[in-house]
Amino acid sequence: MSEKINPWQVALEQLKSAADLLDVDPGYIAFLSTPKRILEVSVPVRMDDGSLNVFEGFRVQHSDARGPYKGGIRYHPKVSLDEVKALSMWMTWKTAVVDVPLGGGKGGIICDPKAMSDGEVERMTRRYAYMISDIIGPFTDIPAPDVYTEAKHMAWIMDTYSTLKGHIEPGLITGKPIPLGGSLGRGQATSRGVAIVVGAAAKKLNIPLKNARIAIQGYGNAGMNAALLFNNDYGSKIIAVSDSKGGIFNRDGLNPAKVQEHKEKTGSVINYPGSKNITNEELLTTDTDVLIPAALEGVLTSKNADGVKARIIAEAANGPCTPGADRVFHQKKILHIPDILANAGGVTVSYFEWVQNLQRYEWSEAEVNQKLNDKMVAAFNSTYDASVKYNVEMRRGALTLAVERVIDAIKLRGIWP
Repeated sequence: MSEKINPWQVALEQLKSAADLLDVDPGYIAFLSTPKRILEVSVPVRMDDGSLNVFEGFRVQHSDARGPYKGGIRYHPKVSLDEVKALSMWMTWKTAVVDVPLGGGKGGIICDPKAMSDGEVERMTRRYAYMISDIIGPFTDIPAPDVYTEAKHMAWIMDTYSTLKGHIEPGLITGKPIPLGGSLGRGQATSRGVAIVVGAAAKKLNIPLKNARIAIQGYGNAGMNAALLFNNDYGSKIIAVSDSKGGIFNRDGLNPAKVQEHKEKTGSVINYPGSKNITNEELLTTDTDVLIPAALEGVLTSKNADGVKARIIAEAANGPCTPGADRVFHQKKILHIPDILANAGGVTVSYFEWVQNLQRYEWSEAEVNQKLNDKMVAAFNSTYDASVKYNVEMRRGALTLAVERVIDAIKLRGIWP
């Protein structure tokens, strides 16, 4: 079960954990402990029945020391300002870990898109885009998809912004449809990044990925594509997957494509033929080689971390492990790849998309995937080396690497005026 945790307090605790290892002026840590800008907006929307509904939205810009703010926009009933602040800080570290010239930002609207029509969601999206248009742009803040947002929402935001500015601006936003300047390879980028760093971790532990057992909590876009990549490209066995309604297990391996077909027909992975139904909690403690939390925050805590049997954990979701769980995994010598590294494939290819948009030039999918592989392997090795240098868990290694890079940028730019 998830602990009732405040994601912003977790983010601050993580920043302090990195600061404790670095010999830096405390003023820089104080500077990074507060987002540079927080915008809270009221989003009025005319609903299909003629009524007026007002949604609460946010855009938080944490740091632009290394480049324009970068971060997704999520639609969810449980979106909160503290969550968006935390995610914006994690984006700052994520872009620094993979060493792309971007900063950290995040956005969100408190809503239930599943209970809204497509027209209502479009009107809400365009109104929100209009209300944040003064602080976003291709050289200031570049949004992207997140929870319950996808390419079509990015197209609406790009169109709204372009209409306001009087010219088409594809570089405003990433994760767009391919015909509107989206990048080839972007759809699987987060999952491919997870697979790449798991491959790098497996090499460190001398675990062959062929026939390695993989358990994935969360069968949305990231989890499903990760399952396909591990199964098809690496020959791994997907022994367990789950969604919000429960999970399934088969020690001989599941067919990810057929599981997805079953989910599309029935609304869940549960009751998939030839598998055993399990709970999400049981999946987390399944006897497996690799565990991939790809669902929500805070699912692995100090209360259940000791039951995890995986040798490698790769966080495809944002914030699935609490600091208490991190410490347990370090003590158990589990190679735990944190979210700011494991799921950074998405922002890395978003960076590639942005570069292509600025150049008005399209790269091939093979070129995108090769560049992603190079970035992710380099980031994994740098993070692993930092964790060894400081004798800390991989998250602290990644955070220390990222915080140091951001502070170096602040120092080089100076504090002005």
